[in-house]
Amino acid sequence: MMITNVIKVMLPAVLAFFIGILITPLFSKYFYKFKMWKKSSRSTDNVDQMIPEFKKIHNEEGELHTPRIGGIIIWASVLLCIFTVFLISIFFPSALTEKLNFLSRNQSILPLFALLAGSVIGLVDDLLQIYSGGKYARDDMVGKYAKLTILIGLGLLMGWWFYVKLGVTGVHIPFDGDFYLGIFFIPFFIIVTLGCFSSSIIDGVDGLSGGVLSTVFAAYTIIAFTSQQYDLAALCAVITGSIMAFLWFNIPPARFYMGETGIMGLTLALSTVAFMTNSVLVLPIIAMPLVITSLSNIIQMISKKVWKKRVFRIAPLHHHLEAIGWSRPKITMRYWIFSLMFAIFGTIIKIIS
Repeated sequence: MMITNVIKVMLPAVLAFFIGILITPLFSKYFYKFKMWKKSSRSTDNVDQMIPEFKKIHNEEGELHTPRIGGIIIWASVLLCIFTVFLISIFFPSALTEKLNFLSRNQSILPLFALLAGSVIGLVDDLLQIYSGGKYARDDMVGKYAKLTILIGLGLLMGWWFYVKLGVTGVHIPFDGDFYLGIFFIPFFIIVTLGCFSSSIIDGVDGLSGGVLSTVFAAYTIIAFTSQQYDLAALCAVITGSIMAFLWFNIPPARFYMGETGIMGLTLALSTVAFMTNSVLVLPIIAMPLVITSLSNIIQMISKKVWKKRVFRIAPLHHHLEAIGWSRPKITMRYWIFSLMFAIFGTIIKIIS
């Protein structure tokens, strides 16, 4: 039985990876054919745009001439993998093929909905940035307010679903027990969702977001598997395989970036998976690079408003490291190492607690 469950998780992940590798050349062709990249940088801080480091990072490195919607490859690979496994179970019915079908109402439907809902909303945002040419494309705050409103709505819907439909009323505190939240579980779910999405700024250096997020979802594959949530583990593994396929083409020099259609879907799915595995309080450990990246942005904003000083040359942290002379490959590789260490640490804490 254990071997069957391992196959159930690993085989679809490998399939998703190769599907992603195969479909990328076609998608990439159209990304470049239709020039799916930003025509100008979004920013609310004109002072930032005037400093030499900003111009170097956002222009000389070719950011404005690299397609921004590479995340399509991730969720397209996930969908194609699910569809392929489902068709195999229908046309070649057997105990094994039916076991491989990991699409289940009680484990994988909700995080899959989160992934697709976030991805579609992110795709609309990406396309508006690329083609609208209006205030939405130029003014960062307009886009942020629109996405935050939508994310709060989705967080409210899914938090309500957990609370009312699934009967989830609290969170697990490692080495202590469950903490009852009652109706306050719903706003807590919204806060976690927004916190995960705040890490979307990590998609700014070649290979950075893909490497970090693949490690995080791999960790949750292990957590779900050890919790005997095999369908959820299979979905996390498939997402991991799809991100790895994206990463194959995103390592320096990146052929495309993930964009909102990748980041929004993945971070929304991540918060959902964390709640489904009852491990939301170890999420900040497993996803430590995302936490630090978000904090660096928050610290910079507070410091500029309160003390009129910058803590970092440019926020978030990875751009600060660029500004002080680190190469992009060095930043990416060290983020990967950092991510792997904390993913292992957080996974162990969850398993033994």
